[in-house]
Amino acid sequence: MITEIPVELSILSAGYCLHPERLTLRGGTLKPVAFPAGYALIRHPEYGPILFDTGYSARFFQETASLPASLYRKITPVVYREEESAVRRLQAGGISPEEVRYVVLSHFHADHIGGVRDFPQAQYIYLQKSYDAVSGLGPVRATKAGFLPGLLPEDFRLRSIPVDEASAKRALPQGLPFSEAYDLLGDGSLLAVELSGHAAGMIGVFVSTGEHDYLLCADTVWSSRAFRENRKPHLAAGLIMSSRTEYHRNFERLRQLHEQFPKLRIVPSHCREALAHWGTGSVT
Repeated sequence: MITEIPVELSILSAGYCLHPERLTLRGGTLKPVAFPAGYALIRHPEYGPILFDTGYSARFFQETASLPASLYRKITPVVYREEESAVRRLQAGGISPEEVRYVVLSHFHADHIGGVRDFPQAQYIYLQKSYDAVSGLGPVRATKAGFLPGLLPEDFRLRSIPVDEASAKRALPQGLPFSEAYDLLGDGSLLAVELSGHAAGMIGVFVSTGEHDYLLCADTVWSSRAFRENRKPHLAAGLIMSSRTEYHRNFERLRQLHEQFPKLRIVPSHCREALAHWGTGSVT
């Protein structure tokens, strides 16, 4: 195992958006295809249910009802049903919203933070630079950055526990293209690595179930085909990246991981294939 304490893992999605595939995958079709808004439920033996992102919620439509945020919805059409929300899925699996103690936020794009208000007792774990990159933006620039501040609760800062980048580091096993990770809970169970490029300060998280190792890699790529077939996104995708250089560096790291550790399950948040293979469809 890459991590030290096994957890239970459910890979889920809450709604999806439509994009031309070619924007996310060189040589892909120009037809719009569905990209699920994936998230994960991690059941920790001590800390209970933990979320990695949340996908969309109905609040997304409220926050994009008027300009300039309505441009977000027009450029990226979203399909969503209320029963798909993270809070509804957890409730259907016997988990109340109040039981969720932590929500790990890979980054602050709306399709990842859409449901955070639904968990009133949760504390939020993220890299400070990720929040800093969007928190001071005005309405137009925030929309361009994919950030809808109204999706966050009013007490977001009070309930936040940003990663202590100076002291939370832990060495990773030799051979991985990352030398160290952030130990999010201090017990070796959730090990986060910075995957900036798509968004500043974006993180992915290594977790293990005992049977399989996973890397929840957020939006480092939009599909497994990208790193498997070495197909980077269209140049136009660079317009929404925080750093093309960092994006390409972390894209190559995923390729190395896949080639050197083919049994590692790399899970991009928007990959239909990963969701079909390893997703549960419901909380188990």
